[in-house]
Amino acid sequence: MNVTAQQLSLLKIGSEWVEPINTTLAAFGINSKEEVSAFIAQCSHESGNFRLLEENLNYKAETLMKLWPTRFNASNVNDYAHNPQKIANKVYSGRMGNRDEASGDGYRFRGRGVIQLTGHDNYWHCGQAINMDFVAQPDLVATPMYAAMSGGWFWKTHGCNVLADQKDWVALTKKINGGTIGLEDRIALTNHAASVFA
Repeated sequence: MNVTAQQLSLLKIGSEWVEPINTTLAAFGINSKEEVSAFIAQCSHESGNFRLLEENLNYKAETLMKLWPTRFNASNVNDYAHNPQKIANKVYSGRMGNRDEASGDGYRFRGRGVIQLTGHDNYWHCGQAINMDFVAQPDLVATPMYAAMSGGWFWKTHGCNVLADQKDWVALTKKINGGTIGLEDRIALTNHAASVFA
């Protein structure tokens, strides 16, 4: 199944996404109407209708302590507040194949793309799968083609087609988000996409 510029327009997605999305659907076997609708809906929710291709890490002190209570406290939080680079290096250090905070890996491999690919290991594995060196050029993941392709890679490697075909929106959202944040919006976007592709 291919999407058209007219269909994407009805979903409030720009026409520059026709080729990246169609390339991704073909490359990662996202074929059925249910799969395509759910993929586009989940990506739309994660990326603000395919407009926000890089994680926003500009957090105030109170938010940092709420989101990462084991990493931030009253004694250190003001050193990090409103500093996306320092925040990323702190919260993503020693995880997902990233080295320590001083290495800069947290910010280098921050969330990018339509499903927010995050961490050295994900950048490396995704790059291997589509024959691109995202470790050397991580900013490529924030360009339309590779933002979509990285989303497709994540979708396939996490078994999302099966959940989309089963219409298990809770399990699918947990795969994408780690929780159920925005579940109602994701379902509404999926239903809208399905009506557009009907």
